[in-house]
Amino acid sequence: MKRSEINAILRSAKAFLAGHHFFLPPFAAWTPVDWQRKGREVREIVELQLGWDITDFGSGDFHKCGLLLFTLRNGRRTELPTMGGKTYAEKIMMAGAGQVTPLHFHWQKVEDIINRGGGNLVVQLFNSTPEGKLADTDVSVSLDGATRTLSAGGKVVLGPGESITLTPGLYHAFWGENDRVLVGEVSRVNDDQKDNRFYEPVGRFPKIQEDEPPLHLLTMDYPNYYNPITPS
Repeated sequence: MKRSEINAILRSAKAFLAGHHFFLPPFAAWTPVDWQRKGREVREIVELQLGWDITDFGSGDFHKCGLLLFTLRNGRRTELPTMGGKTYAEKIMMAGAGQVTPLHFHWQKVEDIINRGGGNLVVQLFNSTPEGKLADTDVSVSLDGATRTLSAGGKVVLGPGESITLTPGLYHAFWGENDRVLVGEVSRVNDDQKDNRFYEPVGRFPKIQEDEPPLHLLTMDYPNYYNPITPS
């Protein structure tokens, strides 16, 4: 992806969030220069990968197959066995009409996916086999506390305010149905490096062509701009 495309996506996302009265923490607005002035006091943001994340899943067409995310809070996977520290995470995401996040599941993460506003969110579901293939068995899920059972590959349509609980090993893909959707995620600790299992191989983090300076940093940009020994 080109940096100019990423910057345009970020500008559009900020306007969309403002239109839905959803407010991000101050570091969402930091510039690369701001980041270069930060020190040890912001290590949690960097180490837990809080902030902006954009991916086209290697498709080369973000608007057809892609997702914009902002991780608001997160914990450490290593602390889950002892239940110490933060054992939860929260994201806000934006899914365009027909913009697909491909089939995947999580090994350990349980998550609630919530339609926070905009259009309808379509979620397609499959159970997984022990080999990681798509099972042909019926899928049972919780929708705002009510259980629903559907056939393998069935779709749930979430209107604004509705949510679904996704458990480990449950394949899911999602996209906006008729308009852009503001999508919330409340979950167990998030680990995009080790906890995602995509049904078909994808590129989770894009290669960026630096055709202009970053508007804001993505989480993958932090090593290039943040120096933890800078005095706080």
